Amino acid sequence: MYFIDTHTHLYREYYPDTFEATVQRAIDARVPYMILGCVNAETPTQINEAVDLFPKNMFALVGLHPEDVKENYEDELTALEKHFSDPNVIGVGEIGLDYYWDRTYEQQQKEVFYKQLCWARDRHLPLSLHIRNAYPDAIEILKQFKEGELTGVMHCFSGGIQEALWAVKHGFAIGVGGIVTFKNSKLQELLPQIGLEHIVLETDAPYLAPVPYRGKTNESAYIPFVAQKLAEIFGVSVEVVAEQTTKTARQIFKLPEYNIPN
Repeated sequence: MYFIDTHTHLYREYYPDTFEATVQRAIDARVPYMILGCVNAETPTQINEAVDLFPKNMFALVGLHPEDVKENYEDELTALEKHFSDPNVIGVGEIGLDYYWDRTYEQQQKEVFYKQLCWARDRHLPLSLHIRNAYPDAIEILKQFKEGELTGVMHCFSGGIQEALWAVKHGFAIGVGGIVTFKNSKLQELLPQIGLEHIVLETDAPYLAPVPYRGKTNESAYIPFVAQKLAEIFGVSVEVVAEQTTKTARQIFKLPEYNIPN
C-alpha cells in the first residue's frame, strides 16, 4: 500500500531548513511519489533541485499560476515553455483561472490558460488545474478542445456537483486534500456522488494542512489523514482508498509502479 501526492510544493523555497527531512517523512509515511506544482518562471529552479535530490520520488510540472499572470505574462510563458525539454516534466500545471482576490488581469488569465492548454494537448501531457471562483469561464475554455484531447486533475476542487460531474465526464479526476477533513467541508457530501475511482489525493503543501494539523505547515507526509477521511466517507478501508487513488494517479500522470523496499 502506498499513496501519491498529486500536487505539492515540497521544495526548498517553502522548507528552507527542513526540506530533506520533510521529503523523507513523506517517503516513510508511504507517500513515495510527489508531483511538484509550478507557479511561475522562477519555480523550476526549486523543482529541479528537488527532483535531482530525490529522482525516484519527485516529479515536475511546468505552468504559470493564474495569480502570477501580470503584465509580463508573455515573458513568463516563454521562459517556462523551454522546460518541456526536461524529461522529468510529466505535466502542465498549475494553471487555470482565479477570480477570488483580483480580476485585474482576467482577460490575460484566459489567454494564458488557453495557451497552456494547447501546450498540454500538443505534448500529450496531463494537466493540474487551479480554478477558483471561475468555473463557468474555465469550462467554456476547456470546451474549445476536442473530446479526449485533455486529461488531468481538478486540483483543490472547489466547485459544485455539476462542475464535478462535468469534470469526470471529460477526463478529469478530482483532487482532494486537507479541506475534506474540515468539519463543514461540502466535499464530504459531494464526493460520494462522483465515485472513488474519480478521485486522487493531494496536499497543496505547505498550505491547507488536514485535521489534526489544520493551521500548521502542511507536508506530503499528511496524505494518510486525507485517505483516512475518504475511507470514512466511502465506507471502505484505507487500503482500498490507497489502491484506487494510486491507480488513478498513475494512469493520469503515467507513473511507474513503485516497489516499496522491505
